[in-house]
Amino acid sequence: MEHATRRSAIQVMLSEHSRLTSIVSGMLRVVDDMACSASSPSAMLMRAMLYYIQEFPDQIHHPKEEQYLFGGLRERTDECNGVIGELERQHEEGGQRICALERALTRYELAGADMLPALREEVMNYADFYARHRHLEESVILPAAQRYLTAADWLEIDEAFGANRDPLESLESESNLDDLYALIVQTMPNTQPRA
Repeated sequence: MEHATRRSAIQVMLSEHSRLTSIVSGMLRVVDDMACSASSPSAMLMRAMLYYIQEFPDQIHHPKEEQYLFGGLRERTDECNGVIGELERQHEEGGQRICALERALTRYELAGADMLPALREEVMNYADFYARHRHLEESVILPAAQRYLTAADWLEIDEAFGANRDPLESLESESNLDDLYALIVQTMPNTQPRA
């Protein structure tokens, strides 16, 4: 029973990481698309992506990681305290980076193509930041959690990550986020991101 529950909770976390990775990859493609076509709906799509990050990872996923996963590890071992502290700092920094991205996008919308290099740099910086963050969680924290957390811990984590979520204070908000994610993925340009 412990193994099945652990796999379920971890699969949810990895799936959520994968979703955010696809959004971040999409942001890179969108900013490249902006350079090619000023008439595309790219700015609106970028805003939808930023909204998704603020509403899902920042308001739901990260707080649950901190409370259940990081908190559980802190109760069981001090081996990961430094990494957990770094990840919590990164969660806070991620929100600040999203605000910086919104400001860069607004400047682009108001001033035009001259502001595109700054926007692209912010997107690239965020993509690098998130890739490092995800790697640290998946290569250090999840393996440590598998070693140190108990079956009871995993049941609680599984319940937390599998529970109905209500970030927009409506009964349909989780469905709305899924719809927003699907819309973003369907609307993203098919071009490959530039290196």
